[in-house]
Amino acid sequence: NLLILLLIVLDPHLKSPMYFFLGNLSFLEACYSSNIFPRVISALLTGDRTISFISCFTQLYFFGSLVSAECCLLCVMSYDRYLAICKPLHYAAIMKSWTSIQLAAVSWINGFVALTVLLVLMLQLNFCSSTEIDHYFCEYFPILRLSCSDTSVVQMLSFIVASIFTFPPFLLTLVSYIYIIVAVLKIPSTTGRQEAFSTCSSHLIVVSVFYGALIIVYMTPKAEIRRDMQKFSSLLYTVLPPLVNPFIYSLRNKEVKDALRNNICRNFHFLSKETRGKWFM
Repeated sequence: NLLILLLIVLDPHLKSPMYFFLGNLSFLEACYSSNIFPRVISALLTGDRTISFISCFTQLYFFGSLVSAECCLLCVMSYDRYLAICKPLHYAAIMKSWTSIQLAAVSWINGFVALTVLLVLMLQLNFCSSTEIDHYFCEYFPILRLSCSDTSVVQMLSFIVASIFTFPPFLLTLVSYIYIIVAVLKIPSTTGRQEAFSTCSSHLIVVSVFYGALIIVYMTPKAEIRRDMQKFSSLLYTVLPPLVNPFIYSLRNKEVKDALRNNICRNFHFLSKETRGKWFM
């Protein structure tokens, strides 16, 4: 993810709105992974599975904010692709640089604002029960189960937030890809149609798994879902996106692969010249 972000920032050929959104997604995924997995790996290696109250709620806040931001960002990216494929003549007029910056900024701000409200309410709860979190990181519902306060208001608000950040973005993403697939089917070239359909279907599968896992964890009645199923679903939206999104969205893209190859060759050639210069000195 960091390599793709660096490539998009440095390469002059990757300055379109699509790559701007991909850069935002790569940065988000890098933050996402860094928030959860170093602590998990440390616990596995050292056996120390304790975490302070402040660290736990900090992890919870950034995790929730980044997930919410990703929901919005994936929706914006699907809309960008819809315009590029279905409305190519209007794309440059609609998706200007300032418009893409505004869409990305709204995605980030919405996620952090929504979780700030939830965090403030959660910090007012009393935690006098067990201090053992039945999860592999500081997830929302496992922490809520430890509270001995009335959590009905917090649970209701969390359901509303989850509904807003899950269903509308997913439906808009789905509608965008339906229009894209219809446009792809009209491509006269069989090879071009197969390549475009393969890319769109890969995007749609990953997005569906991501949103589906969120719906299972946050919107399914807790009496109807087992805790191990919750943990597995959490694994799908914490591990899968940072792992596969670079390959699905970026490294299958010809322009990104060409830019990566050119930069590696350019830097390797520069280093080779430097090494030869020092050798003959």
